[in-house]
Amino acid sequence: MSTYLSTLWLYFLMLLSPVMTNTITEDIDVLAFLPQNNSYLFSRARVEPAILYAQQRLETGGGQYSGFRFNIKFENSDCVNDAMFKLLDRSCGHKPDLILGPACEYEAAAVVRLASHWNIPVISAGALAAGFSNKNTEYSHLTRIAPSYVKMAETFTAMFEHFTWRSALLVYEDDKEERSCYFTLEGIYHLMADFNIKTHAHSQGERLDTDDILQNIYDTEVVIMCMEADKIREIMLAAHRRRLTNGNYMFFNVELFNATSYGNGSWKRGDKYDNDARQAYASLNTVTLLRTVKPEFENFSMEMKESVKRAGFHDCKDCGSVNMFVEGFHDAMLLYAIALHEAIKNGYTKKNGTQITSRMWNRTFEGIAGQVSMDVNGDRNGDFSLMAMTDVETGTYEVVANYFGANGTFQLLPAFSADHFTLKGRYKVHAEKPDKSCGLGVSALTGVIVGSVLGAAMLIAFYFFRKNYRITIERRTHSEECDTGKHRQLREDSIRSNLSAA
Repeated sequence: MSTYLSTLWLYFLMLLSPVMTNTITEDIDVLAFLPQNNSYLFSRARVEPAILYAQQRLETGGGQYSGFRFNIKFENSDCVNDAMFKLLDRSCGHKPDLILGPACEYEAAAVVRLASHWNIPVISAGALAAGFSNKNTEYSHLTRIAPSYVKMAETFTAMFEHFTWRSALLVYEDDKEERSCYFTLEGIYHLMADFNIKTHAHSQGERLDTDDILQNIYDTEVVIMCMEADKIREIMLAAHRRRLTNGNYMFFNVELFNATSYGNGSWKRGDKYDNDARQAYASLNTVTLLRTVKPEFENFSMEMKESVKRAGFHDCKDCGSVNMFVEGFHDAMLLYAIALHEAIKNGYTKKNGTQITSRMWNRTFEGIAGQVSMDVNGDRNGDFSLMAMTDVETGTYEVVANYFGANGTFQLLPAFSADHFTLKGRYKVHAEKPDKSCGLGVSALTGVIVGSVLGAAMLIAFYFFRKNYRITIERRTHSEECDTGKHRQLREDSIRSNLSAA
């Protein structure tokens, strides 16, 4: 009997051995930099529940990452220097194994430089500016888990090539501090260097000069804007009054963080201009992040709302909404666990930030909202949606196309209308007419006829002019000829002066 029990126990251990060998026990210190200020879309009230949700999923359920124990310390980020100072305070003590954030560009730059020097992996759902794309030296340990602005710019590049557009005006609002819109359109400016690109910056707090903006529109084809909703409405109303929304120009708005305000009709203000705004917005298209819906994501969204309620953040009405930062920081935990598990299995420790970072790049995994694809440079490939007004009477928007960054392809949806994205009144090819010109062609024949008539008229006019004017010439005196020379010199001096001034 004892032999039978021993054999059965050995067999049971053999069945469990794959799970036991795949489960690695490790304590991981995580330092998360998030602002307390709820005006930021990546504030602690919004993002912390997502990070803790991911932690719980990883540590429970008996999966291969259940041996990881994450000790997460949340520190305030003021988008200036707070994060850097707190990281420096740790320099003489125990350094973290992983840094999450910061999201703000200027603050992230300082933190990532220190972390790269100390061989600490950094994962951020922010730091989206084009400058972070260079990972060769000071940003070598940065992984961006949300699509950068350059990834968004790929959507416009694909559209310009598809529709053969050649020129664009970038209109953005610059607050001179965080400069979110500046960095957003900077990606387009750098990626689309082969196109004719102009820029127009509006300083936050100053009066919007729509006349100046519209004057810059005339010699371009596409207008791409990043501004607050009220200012975009003001520009679109001004363009509509100038009849620039008749199809001769394309208007785009970049809205990466909350597309619902545009999808549900942000032209509405309940004022006397609503009707004009609705018609103007028929020409305004929106590029935003592609949203996927699956049961797991729905459960996650519900849990985020409940977490905010339990925390008592009554002063933040939208803190329970899932945006790209909330989703991104959740997926950052999953990506790190995958890379750390792989590095340890290959003989490295949690302190080898270079090896862990390299294993987060150039891979695909399943995130909370769908598949996440990381490129070879440690930046997430972006999937974006193109929204357009499909019902002008009601002023409602629909997603008409999706762009998939991993393979650079467009998916045109049933609501897509090629006519809507075709510039009207420009570069038209006139229909060919029957040739009745005996082989000369209509244009050549017309030119011959018109040229002959004008030539004859000029000869007749010149004959009578010469006959009458010769009499006047002969009556002129020598003194008048001297005066004529003086006047000629005066005219030449005047022309030369005007050219110099120009």
